[in-house]
Amino acid sequence: MLKLSLLLSCLCAAGSSLARSRPAKPEFLNLTAIGASDGRSTIECWQLGPFDKSSQPGTSGTRFLKLGDISTGTYSVLPPDFDGGRHNAPAFQYVFFASGLAHITLPNGTDEAWVHGGKHGLIIAADTKEMSKHGHITRYPGKDNTVALQIPIKEGSDLKHKMLHKGACTEKEMSGI
Repeated sequence: MLKLSLLLSCLCAAGSSLARSRPAKPEFLNLTAIGASDGRSTIECWQLGPFDKSSQPGTSGTRFLKLGDISTGTYSVLPPDFDGGRHNAPAFQYVFFASGLAHITLPNGTDEAWVHGGKHGLIIAADTKEMSKHGHITRYPGKDNTVALQIPIKEGSDLKHKMLHKGACTEKEMSGI
């Protein structure tokens, strides 16, 4: 009886393992962007890509995406409940929230973006003072520090993207990663 029970357990585990599928390979990267239009900041869902297949040792066969020509970045630690106030992006840049929580709003509208640090924590901030008169507002309402990497994208960089829609990307739109 014990052998039958063990055999059934093994078969169930094997069936369960086979039923699980591998995650889909990402074709594009969807992320929230703070853009600008007619002198006002906007929150938009952008699509970057497409991904390419790596032939580089150590990552050969995996998917990668060129991020454009980037320059010197900064690493910031923002305390819990920090209010970054109203500001413009200092440069056209990636901001990667490695941990914590960021709440981004617009002074001239009702759009907002909640960005959780980690896997889906990458955004683009493009509402520089040349593009937007009033910028955006960023608050960090979490109970822990928020760690952010700010990585400027050099002017003239070939960043392939398109706007999918106005408003922040949904978790489902970013779930391919």
